[in-house]
Amino acid sequence: MKRRLDFWSVVKFACFALMLVFLVYPFFSMFAKSIISPEGGVTFDNFAQFFKLKYYYSTLKNSLSICITVTLTCLALGIPMAYCATRYNLIGKSVMNVMIIMSLMSPPFIGAYSWIVLLGRNGALTKFLTNLGINMPSIYGWGGIVLVFTIKLFPYVYLYVSGALGSIDSSLEEASESLGSGKFRRIMTVTLPVVMPTILSSGLMVFMTSLADFGTPMLIGEGYKVLPVLIYEEYISEVGTNAGMASTLSVIIVLCSTFVLLLQNAVVMKKNYNMSALRPPAVIKLRPIPRVLISFACILVAFLGFLPQIVVVVSSFRKTSGPIFTSGFSLNSYRDIAYKLSQNIKNTFTFSITAIILIVIFGMLVAYLSVKRRSKTSTLLDTMVMFPYVIPGAVLGIAFLSAFNKPPIVLAGTPIIMIVAYVVRKLPYTVRSTSGILYQIDSSIEEASISLGRSPMKTFFTVTARLMAPGVISGAILSWISTINELSSSIMLYSGRTGTISVAIYNEVARGGFGTAAALASILTLVTLLSLLLFQIISKGKVSIV
Repeated sequence: MKRRLDFWSVVKFACFALMLVFLVYPFFSMFAKSIISPEGGVTFDNFAQFFKLKYYYSTLKNSLSICITVTLTCLALGIPMAYCATRYNLIGKSVMNVMIIMSLMSPPFIGAYSWIVLLGRNGALTKFLTNLGINMPSIYGWGGIVLVFTIKLFPYVYLYVSGALGSIDSSLEEASESLGSGKFRRIMTVTLPVVMPTILSSGLMVFMTSLADFGTPMLIGEGYKVLPVLIYEEYISEVGTNAGMASTLSVIIVLCSTFVLLLQNAVVMKKNYNMSALRPPAVIKLRPIPRVLISFACILVAFLGFLPQIVVVVSSFRKTSGPIFTSGFSLNSYRDIAYKLSQNIKNTFTFSITAIILIVIFGMLVAYLSVKRRSKTSTLLDTMVMFPYVIPGAVLGIAFLSAFNKPPIVLAGTPIIMIVAYVVRKLPYTVRSTSGILYQIDSSIEEASISLGRSPMKTFFTVTARLMAPGVISGAILSWISTINELSSSIMLYSGRTGTISVAIYNEVARGGFGTAAALASILTLVTLLSLLLFQIISKGKVSIV
């Protein structure tokens, strides 16, 4: 007797088919290109060349140097801030949180551009300090990349660790105190070990984000090359494309990302704790002077993270003469982008809205299969969907170009390849946030609906989907914000008619159009702010953005 396919079996089959076409096939094509010679034979010459020539292997060392340093500096900055914000009655805590979230939601390359405006060779702050006889270190190179990444990415640590610290059961710390432990020892031996899985997860986010970023090192690296930049240069070179080496570099960076993820998971499994959190820690009221000093230090760090947003907005209204800002303010930069770059603005919102609709639909279905219809195949599907989480955008771009610039599927240069790339790259956010809410939905609710005669399909869309709404909104908003700001994959995939705002900002900065770049960045800042406000209104503050 033939087994009848139900709704979820069809959904699972369709999801697997899509992942095979738009994930497995592109990465297989990329890997194949890395080991196949121009003559058609199998060769590992590209890998041998990478480990033989300093020009190539030094970029791996540079990337790891940046990522490890940035992870440590973000942890050193974010953990103390999170502790102070959750345990003490700081002044202006809500304002500080808004600045931190806004700094996290903006793309790193906007931060790089802003610091060039401030501390570049002709930067406003550089000129001011030079007139006072103070010579500032160069913003370009290793130090500048670390600075921009640290100020940009420490919010990951702050937000994750703040949530964990707020859910600790205070009886653990009280027990430590009763045994004679001092405050510092209690923090080091009880508090931090309990939240260590969260600390490691936030560190992983910082590491992966800094490893994947293309815009910041490209704008301010000036010779200090990292892997994503070298991948871009190898694939899009003025002297000839080396697609084989670009694919090889992409495979190496994927292996590095996967190794770090597996290492983090292994450590977390050994350091995982469960607690009831029935008695969250009480907020300690500080004396006036310590309260002012600690509040000032935390708000100052948050302000430095938010400063790039202020710089781009102010710069967008300044008059320019070529690459130089002049005295006075005007709307010329906005007029220029309305005349020259309106297509980029239109593309950004068209592609992103389309991608978000697909992400929400696909994300809900995959999350439901992973949580409510558990099986070996649904676990495999969940793993496949989460794979792009550790993949840099430039690598995804190379994979798509390797697969879709020739028959049987030709998408290169079309809007479709941009939209599909956004869906594949940002889908993990929605799947994870939706999965979290599904664990809280009692299966008996669906069973009651089905027992009353509704089909599984109707039950999902009329009952379960509504209950999933908070998690879906959380993931969709985060996916939307990261999609409109996406640069790494866009810079690899765009054509003359499919450029986006982030691509236009990068190109304008590269050619010295700082005023128009600031105007475009201000649009992204405004949209990001409005998106966060909408998220808070819809979720009523009950769902976290991270």
